Amino acid sequence: MVFISDETISRLIKEDVPYIDLTTMLLGIGRKQGRIVFSTREDGVLAGSEEVLRIFQKLDIKAVRCLESGAAMKKGETIIAGEGKAENLHMAWKVCQNILEYCCGIATRTRQLLDNAREVNPSIEVVATRKIFPGTKELTLKSVLAGGAYPHRLGLSETILIFKQHWNFLGGYEGLLEKIGEIKKTACEKKIIIESDSFDEAMKAAAAGADGIQFDKVSPGDLKGWVEKIKAAHPGIIVIAAGGINQNNVREYAGTGIDAIVTTAVYFCKPADIKVVIDKID
Repeated sequence: MVFISDETISRLIKEDVPYIDLTTMLLGIGRKQGRIVFSTREDGVLAGSEEVLRIFQKLDIKAVRCLESGAAMKKGETIIAGEGKAENLHMAWKVCQNILEYCCGIATRTRQLLDNAREVNPSIEVVATRKIFPGTKELTLKSVLAGGAYPHRLGLSETILIFKQHWNFLGGYEGLLEKIGEIKKTACEKKIIIESDSFDEAMKAAAAGADGIQFDKVSPGDLKGWVEKIKAAHPGIIVIAAGGINQNNVREYAGTGIDAIVTTAVYFCKPADIKVVIDKID
């Protein structure tokens, strides 16, 4: 479960309905009773349905059907339906469709990437970066979780992930290695992950006490040999690969023996194709 505040739900409605629904008002149909039905035109993974229900509640729409986030969607299947006044149904229409299309798109892409990776390595994990469009973090995170993956890093306060941009201020890589013992003592309950550009850097970091190595934009061919040697010398160390991993090469990376794949690819996909029908109830 991802905590999404009532303020966020209200803001999503307010973005599309800043004051009134002028069209529905002028047509004089606002008080008529109706039904709104969301269905999918393609197979996929559902995400964002609970937020749609919360929008329904705020707009006094009674939910009559709703699948949970993470459920498999089949082409033509009704995923959410509700009943209420036409003015409320029309206010809910586009904001709910937008949530479902974007969230389901990310969840579906995530599930596909994870399934492809696990065909090669059943124990591998896929973790999604925080390179998301600003302002969409809660819904994006929920979509990734619905697809079966986990967040790589939710923010700077969460994990110790050290990059070249950090050790540039320590006199270089050797300066960083000298601080590993101190960091482990101070933050004894945290794991230390260090990004390395080469096999030699990785071996030095592992010897200095790093809990994990993250390789960025290393080819699967190089990575496979490096992972075998690093894990042989330092059993239990975590090895992660990041940088340019997507549907086209995920199987190659999964076959290198790494523990996790870090990716942004799940965010860059077409939205799901969600159909909306609003009808009058006689």
